Amino acid sequence: MLIYNYELPTTGAISFSEICTDNTSNHAHTIHLSDATQQRANLRAALKAHKRADETDDDYLKQVKILEDYLPQLYGIISCVSQDELSFKSEPAFSWRTTLSSTLLNNSPRLELPTLHVELSFSLLTYGFLLSNHARSILNTLGTYERDKYISDADRTSKDATLNFAVTLLCRASGVFSHLAESVLPLLRIPTRPPDLSREVVLALSKMALADAQSLAIRKLRTKAAAESALRPGPPLPASHPSPALIAKLYLECAELYAAARALVLTSGASEVTADLRTRLSDAYAWHTALAHEWLGVDAGEHGSSARGGEAVGFLTWARKELTSLRNAHGRLDPMKKGKGKANRIANELAAVEEFLKHYKKLDDSLHFQPVPTQAELQARIPAGRMAVAIKPFTPPPPAFGPGSTEYSRRQTQPSQLTGLSPSKGIQEEDDVLSSKDADYAGAGSYF
Repeated sequence: MLIYNYELPTTGAISFSEICTDNTSNHAHTIHLSDATQQRANLRAALKAHKRADETDDDYLKQVKILEDYLPQLYGIISCVSQDELSFKSEPAFSWRTTLSSTLLNNSPRLELPTLHVELSFSLLTYGFLLSNHARSILNTLGTYERDKYISDADRTSKDATLNFAVTLLCRASGVFSHLAESVLPLLRIPTRPPDLSREVVLALSKMALADAQSLAIRKLRTKAAAESALRPGPPLPASHPSPALIAKLYLECAELYAAARALVLTSGASEVTADLRTRLSDAYAWHTALAHEWLGVDAGEHGSSARGGEAVGFLTWARKELTSLRNAHGRLDPMKKGKGKANRIANELAAVEEFLKHYKKLDDSLHFQPVPTQAELQARIPAGRMAVAIKPFTPPPPAFGPGSTEYSRRQTQPSQLTGLSPSKGIQEEDDVLSSKDADYAGAGSYF
């Protein structure tokens, strides 16, 4: 299934220089506030430009880097406010469009909410959206290369590396969403909040991103075998094919993650969340469950034991039923709409299931003569899922200025570091200390 395509929010203009008062004796943060205002203006302009432009890889990459430049500035303001080095002239209001809300007009309402943690929450939410959308745009450039019968090993290796990068982006998006849900949203002190700022919904996004990463990891695991199967479809499996039992367990874990995400969305109030997201979670769960049943059937069929012949037929029949239900739900879509690709993928997978089922049923009817277990009996034989990827925890960047920043720490520790230095060595050793700390900080804000 395709990676979910997030609608990016837009935001209203704000000037930190105008809403903040610099309480330091030498007004050291005046230039910092100006820089933060400029970085936020860059982010606002990029998000607005995206609304008017076609989706491209470079577009998402550029926006990710702009947001990564802004986050250290925002953390710097939050740090200074917490230490009273900055204060607000009046209660600030941050304007953002909500893109996960379900509305009668199917639009994205704009909300004005107070506190810096609202600004941080929407910024991190947008960061997760961008990482996921960037992964999706990368996949669009790959196509279905693994089904190319004549792809060279070098080309496949190159495309596998690109696919793996998309997996990494999704694992990072999962980490951003998780950090937002667990560490930032609990700090919000607002009476009501949209689904975009619901802890349950954001946790659901984290699980969905991780499930998407796992699904792509399975695809990468099967690329070589997929090319060989394209030359000779159907059973038996090529020697390069990963263990069907392993593939089934990986798909089962995907299905569990999508199911957990859907449950979290329902907990938060499904009617408030956009129908596109709810449908995507339901479809992804059904799709990966069907694939798990398919590969449990193939595992039983390839096991080589006559005692599992009926089990192979049972699981594959179950998978065929589930895929047929999905095909019926999506096959009626307008062929000019995005559902066309989804319907084609379902049809292709259904054809593969039919091929395996025909083969194993013929063996069971003519050689094994094993009864086909009921669906309840098959359910009892389903193993636990298995993870192939892991969430990449998000670590907030150090503040660009103020308490907690590298510059601030250096100023605080500098006198003690230079104590006892002889006049002849003092300048050189001070330079060594500063050079060392600068080297440690180089690229500290560039965590993309």
